[in-house]
Amino acid sequence: MADLVKLTIDGREVQAAPGTLVIDAAKQAGIEIPAFCYYEGLTLQAACRMCLVEIEKTPKLQASCTIPVAEGMVVRTETEQVATARKYTLEYLLTNHPLDCPVCDKGGECELQDMVFRYGAGESRFTETKIHTPEKQYSPVVYFDAPRCILCFRCVRICDEGMGVQALGVINRGAFSEIAPNVGDHLECDECGACIDICPVGALTSGAYRYQTRPWEMTHVGTICTHCADGCKTTLGTRNDKIIRGNNRDHSGINGEFLCIKGRYGFDFYDHPDRLQAPLIRVNGKLEEASWAQALEAVAQKFNRTLADGGTFGVIGSNHTTNEENFYLQKFAREVLRTNNIDHHRTGDVVTLLDALSGKEGKLATVSDLYERKAMLVVGADLALEHPLLSFQMRANYRHHQAHIYVVTPVPVREDNYAAGTVRGVDYESLREKLKAEPELVILFDDSIKGDGLRKLVDFGESLGIPVKYVCLVDYSNSRGAVDMGLTPELLPGYKPSGQPGMHLNEMLDADLSALWVVGSNPLKKGVPRKAGFLVVQDMFLTETGKEADVVLPAACAYEKTGTMTNVTGEVQRLKRGVNTMGAKPDLEIMGFIAREMGAAAALGPWSPEVVFEEIRRNVRGYNIPLPVIATGGAAQTMPLNGRIPVESRPDLVHSDHNGLFASGTLGRYSKVLNSVIESRSSR
Repeated sequence: MADLVKLTIDGREVQAAPGTLVIDAAKQAGIEIPAFCYYEGLTLQAACRMCLVEIEKTPKLQASCTIPVAEGMVVRTETEQVATARKYTLEYLLTNHPLDCPVCDKGGECELQDMVFRYGAGESRFTETKIHTPEKQYSPVVYFDAPRCILCFRCVRICDEGMGVQALGVINRGAFSEIAPNVGDHLECDECGACIDICPVGALTSGAYRYQTRPWEMTHVGTICTHCADGCKTTLGTRNDKIIRGNNRDHSGINGEFLCIKGRYGFDFYDHPDRLQAPLIRVNGKLEEASWAQALEAVAQKFNRTLADGGTFGVIGSNHTTNEENFYLQKFAREVLRTNNIDHHRTGDVVTLLDALSGKEGKLATVSDLYERKAMLVVGADLALEHPLLSFQMRANYRHHQAHIYVVTPVPVREDNYAAGTVRGVDYESLREKLKAEPELVILFDDSIKGDGLRKLVDFGESLGIPVKYVCLVDYSNSRGAVDMGLTPELLPGYKPSGQPGMHLNEMLDADLSALWVVGSNPLKKGVPRKAGFLVVQDMFLTETGKEADVVLPAACAYEKTGTMTNVTGEVQRLKRGVNTMGAKPDLEIMGFIAREMGAAAALGPWSPEVVFEEIRRNVRGYNIPLPVIATGGAAQTMPLNGRIPVESRPDLVHSDHNGLFASGTLGRYSKVLNSVIESRSSR
């Protein structure tokens, strides 16, 4: 590592790495230099001139966002000359800026507003008529008010560099310059809303949040997005038990500031008009509303009667329920219902990967590895559509560290634009020589690689003679946790063989079971006929499976419960309750109430998330993770067993839904935003 550069900022001695910009060196020392156009991680613009500072032995003020530190440099950030220059810059920016703070959505968190208060640009010498253009709607998500724009170009750069979409640009010149969309009068893009969150003023605003509330009126709750498996943290702004917006402006969580459309706007399913708020019981062939006491009693009596009669049970779990709920459900099935017929929709061959890596340490990559490692190989997956956070990390790695990206996919993907090698199909062997020359590698693969094909891929990776890590891509928010918690007939929690026969998901649907219990899943969505004698469904909506049920129990969504989730890279994070929906209960609570009605609660133990997670930490290998890390909003990677998994490989059970940016399985049907954007029509 090169020697640190010593300089002085505001009389304080500071050390920084060579090449560090003055604005960043000051920030590291706890000194704030204001800026509008500068944004960490994006290319330099030097457009706003707010970051001007005095540097000794230079004849005029310098833009600290473009000047690297130098040995012996003396910098002053708050002199009278600097303050005057910033005041004049603000006066200039306000010449055409409307004074509509009381009605602007950015009020209270506007960077321009903060700087005007700080430097006192309270009056203007300009008397010319302001240029006014009407507000424009670029999409259901994005609105643009040109007079508010200060032309910092953050939105253009985040869309181009961060997202790789290039959906925004600048038209016209001078005072008539304006941010414009890529397709005539509207946007066709990822609809992620990054341009809105990065905007320092109220020029770009959200269709979901507009005129709803003020930031200081909301309670902010950091939780985990309930859609794909990437595990992004989304900070929900809530008021009066309603979710008003989602963002991650505090850069907390493994995703930093990144959120796709699902994480930022896809929360709206929670108050869909079709949301269930009361239990339903089938009476004379028709589902009718009932009380919770009646519904729980009906389920418990039927389950006890089935046990007494020696009947057969089946249990189908979910990729969206928490680790605690999945652990409790498999324990309920095996210990109370005395059945090993338990499964869920598997979307990636995690079991074969762990078995193939037997005896090897440190082979599972994290989300941060995709930003830090020197090379990545993507096999099969369209990352930008199906795993947008992982794609974002790789794009940032390419821009900041010149990482090499290799793509082996059946169709063109966004990663082709900056790939060091591209292969159409699955012939990754043709990249062997290039990959061997890399210092390290991360391999990501989807469900097209499973079973013996996955073992072959691992053999290929290990034969390269370089450090290699792997990511088995899965679909949903807790797909990985469902496998870890033992929602399969052949495996107990922690990948211990169950040693007992049991039916898989499709076998349960085809069998004449006495009772089938479906928690947070929709296995009958493709028109599969119901065969079970008694069907119990826990869900948020009356899905195809719910419509066939004898009892439907309204469940809480992820934003209405606490617990933990395990993302695609095996990183565990804390889920926090943001709101409540009247009549709905968390799945863990529902299971506990059924156990109590059956007289089995003592055998299963308390059904609080904290108690169940402690049991998980004691009994599930890899989950004895440091509690302070996840309790404070961080992520801790699990370390599954480092040994063989002696069960039959079933790659035929692994099928990804390949949801694009605007789809999210059954849940996605109930998001107004996901279904309203024009791009959803072509979503895969």
